[in-house]
Amino acid sequence: MARSKAAPVAAAAPSTLDLYRSRGLGSRVGFGSRPAVVVVDYIVGFTDPKSPLAGDFARELRATRSLLDAMRRRGFPVFFTTTAYDQAMTEAGVFVRKVPSLAVLQRGSRWVEVDASLRRRRNEVVIEKQYASAFFGTPLASTLHAQGVDTLLVAGCTTSGCVRATAVDGLQHGLRVIVPRQCVGDRAQNPHEANLIDIDGKYGDVMDLKDVLALVAQAPAR
Repeated sequence: MARSKAAPVAAAAPSTLDLYRSRGLGSRVGFGSRPAVVVVDYIVGFTDPKSPLAGDFARELRATRSLLDAMRRRGFPVFFTTTAYDQAMTEAGVFVRKVPSLAVLQRGSRWVEVDASLRRRRNEVVIEKQYASAFFGTPLASTLHAQGVDTLLVAGCTTSGCVRATAVDGLQHGLRVIVPRQCVGDRAQNPHEANLIDIDGKYGDVMDLKDVLALVAQAPAR
């Protein structure tokens, strides 16, 4: 199974980047004063190779754990998402027709549990969703705004699916979206790279994890 690599965005398709820049795309949204992180769908159904939905995200999980540790030390909000459905899959609508393997994500099964390597704490909310975006049909936006969050760090999988959808909706909800590239992954390299370029061009800032960690360390503590 192909795996995504944390290649620099600029190295993936310089001609695309040049085109975007010539059209006025790719400015920086920057880092605000009140960050939160949402870890999108790093659940067993996507991380365990026994699942038909899985990818090889071992490296990305380690990077995400570093991000979570930094956020926890500073007292910033941490959220997770899981994708889960009723047994009859009525909640999946047309989505399950397009992706039949979603049927393994039965509510209450181990497949919908957050990957244990991330060591989720009891006070860290898991938001259940049925579609790609962490915002669609969930209370995430209102919860973030109630806590005064202005910057959303997005980790998780897949870059071309739920991460991208979350980044787009984060922008549309008035948030500064930051994607640490080492913390997101996809099942294949090409969609991973293409979507990092597009997110960086239109919806948020794709950054190296080390730079994100430095900004987290500088942000006012909660």
